Amino acid sequence: MTSTATRRRHEKWLQEITVIPTAAGREQRVMAWIRRWVTARKNLTMTADQAGNLLIHQRSRSGKVPIWITAHLDHPAFVVTEIIDDRHLKMEFRGGVHDPYFEEAPLEIFDSRNRVIRGKITHLDAKATPFKTVTVKTTASTMPLVLGDIGRWRFPGSLPRTRGDRFHTHACDDLAAVAAALATLDQLRGVRGMGHVSLLLTRAEEIGFIGTLAACADRTPPLNARLLCLENSRSFPESPIGGGPILRVGDRVTVFDPQLTNRIAEVLRAYEVEDPSFTWQRKLMPGGACEATAFSIYGWQSTCLCLPLGNYHNMGDIDGVAAGHRPAKVRPETISLRDYHGLITMLHAICTGLDRNDIPPYRARLDQLLKDRAWVLDQPTQHLQD
Repeated sequence: MTSTATRRRHEKWLQEITVIPTAAGREQRVMAWIRRWVTARKNLTMTADQAGNLLIHQRSRSGKVPIWITAHLDHPAFVVTEIIDDRHLKMEFRGGVHDPYFEEAPLEIFDSRNRVIRGKITHLDAKATPFKTVTVKTTASTMPLVLGDIGRWRFPGSLPRTRGDRFHTHACDDLAAVAAALATLDQLRGVRGMGHVSLLLTRAEEIGFIGTLAACADRTPPLNARLLCLENSRSFPESPIGGGPILRVGDRVTVFDPQLTNRIAEVLRAYEVEDPSFTWQRKLMPGGACEATAFSIYGWQSTCLCLPLGNYHNMGDIDGVAAGHRPAKVRPETISLRDYHGLITMLHAICTGLDRNDIPPYRARLDQLLKDRAWVLDQPTQHLQD
């Protein structure tokens, strides 16, 4: 049972990380937070691969087959590409959001000193390549800004905020997963026999898994690693927020590694017996694609664990807007705090349980079933006559 103090600490990291501005290729603010976090823990090390993806390892290693927990550091956001004049900018949007949500949407843009300049979208070029572009009118001088500065949707009120079990913030996808990954490693670091657990925090996922593809090309993870790819996935009625973290068996593109996914399900069912209060879901989650697909295609044993997400990519009432029943409004993303803590518990149970000999594989159960009941097949049968 996780202590109240530990849960509060994990929620503090969630609150801090999910409000940090980030964009594909412009993840440096989140990276700086993580660097400080790792530096404070002497039994952890952090390096980067050739693409700038972050690798966090424990100094004390174990000889077990590696487990790598992955999450991505970016969120759909805007990047300054042209300063037109003292009150107008052009920005490209790196991520996937439907066109109606851009209409006169309010933005906040951050300079290198984290000063905020507010603005509003006045024009969308949805056909621009490689990314949609917008023209933004600002309420203050654009002089402090430079090319490459980032912007994001601006919401009324202060964030993050919690209402009951619901946590509302700028970017759960995928920064809530980053917080959960760090919390899990914080629990496991220094625990005897757990030195084979590492983190891989990737860049530019929102524009086509670019950091992940670079990691595959460079063979950043060892080829025998078991990859637990974390995501925040759009919630549907059959995968409700608050129903528990999700073992995601596939996405809209592929089905993940069946051997690893099935083994995780066996571990979680065994953990349910040990802790009946633990709840989880096993779902396809076809609302998007995730890094587990990319890793699987390139030969790694990978699967996905995710948090059910509300206001996916900050799009409020996606179905209502698509049907023409609601105006398109950007909204804070939202998750369940119970699900967030449950994901940390799930990761801990998986990392400590994957290699347990006392959790038999499902194949063993099937073999025993045949052994116990094959006698039924030896009984005479009466054939129907034509």
